[in-house]
Amino acid sequence: MQTIDISFKRIQQLALPAIIAGIAEPVLSSTDAAIVGNISEFGTESLAAVGIVGVLLSTLIWVLAQTRSAISAIISQNLGAGKVDTLQSFPVQAILFNVLLSIVVLFSTYFFIEEILIFLNAEDLILKFSLDYYNIRVWGFPLTLFTFAIFGIFRGFQNTFWPMIVAAIGAITNIVLDFALVYGVDGFIEPMHVKGAAWASLISQAIMAIMALIFLLKKTEVSLKLKRKIHPEIKRLVAMSFNLFIRSVALNVALLIAVREATSFGKEFIAAHTIAINLWLFSAFFLDGYGAAGNILGGRLLGAKNYKKLWKLTKKVNGYNLIVSVLLIIVGLLFYKQLGLLFNKDALVLSTFYSVFMLVLISQPFNALAFTFDAIFKGLGEMKYLRNILLASTFLGFIPTLLICTYFDLKLTGIWIALVVWVAFRALVLIIKFKNKYYKLAQK
Repeated sequence: MQTIDISFKRIQQLALPAIIAGIAEPVLSSTDAAIVGNISEFGTESLAAVGIVGVLLSTLIWVLAQTRSAISAIISQNLGAGKVDTLQSFPVQAILFNVLLSIVVLFSTYFFIEEILIFLNAEDLILKFSLDYYNIRVWGFPLTLFTFAIFGIFRGFQNTFWPMIVAAIGAITNIVLDFALVYGVDGFIEPMHVKGAAWASLISQAIMAIMALIFLLKKTEVSLKLKRKIHPEIKRLVAMSFNLFIRSVALNVALLIAVREATSFGKEFIAAHTIAINLWLFSAFFLDGYGAAGNILGGRLLGAKNYKKLWKLTKKVNGYNLIVSVLLIIVGLLFYKQLGLLFNKDALVLSTFYSVFMLVLISQPFNALAFTFDAIFKGLGEMKYLRNILLASTFLGFIPTLLICTYFDLKLTGIWIALVVWVAFRALVLIIKFKNKYYKLAQK
């Protein structure tokens, strides 16, 4: 049996770069939100617009980016089983599958975007700013999915370093461009406001895609020569991706309903929700780093049929992530006022945000467990079960809780109570499933 290192050092080598790589997308949205939210004229409306479109695009990205986990799982399982040489043409076909899928989804929404935004309760100036932002930033969607497919290949080969470099440079580029294009540069660039934020994100996504391609060619032996014969693992990739697609639709139904409800209460509520959800998404991707380590090593251990180490690995990465969640809570408690002011200065927006921020913090330990087990199950290829869990947590957890909270007129607080129930539901059921199945295998 091959030796697979699951030491503290090895887990950190995979997790820490994955944390930096994972927060690239929420950093793009959060930076855009923070910068436009402080525009002197129509800052609250601009923040609301970026929040609505940001959640919509994050929804689409999350739906399709799940193929990254499927690609990683297939490669890592073959690596663990000693059959990685059989993959050859799989990576390039997987990348092509991801990009084509993103283009199909892009055009299925592009021609109906105004109707979608109106459904999300955007109107008047918020609707105008939302359209301005979406019509530019949406073209970065295929670029992001292209980059994520390459990240999945690197993860499958147990490497999170180069994705970290790509993501870090992309995030820094976005921050610099946001300041330059949103506020302008005297004598050089006129202020572009919301459109400037969209261009900053699009340019950053293009740079990340180009860098990811260069690193794939220079740092791996992966061939991008496309063969007409479809690789046998593509069938499994499609099946995994389909289940993850349904899962992500259920996941994002909850997020979009939350946005729609918050928007219906007024611009201050959606602006406050935008701040809260951006911080929540940032922490979610932050916590996903140790999940990535579990995903990468878990898939390889499954391929090697080493269930004892798989059980040990699961306990370790969950423990580390719980510690991270506690640190996030401490940071949130110490700097909650500064975090709000980072996004907006409107007193009503800030008071509304502060009223729900404690719920954002309460969700962190549940996020840690849910996201870690979620990532491990993806590495194990348990996509069908993950699909069923998200359907159950959304339609049996989130929606009923939201309806009860709406009945009691809890407004934004009710939305966040429902979101906490939603993620706690996921965490509990995944823990039970893993213990019932893989703990038993580890005892044999």
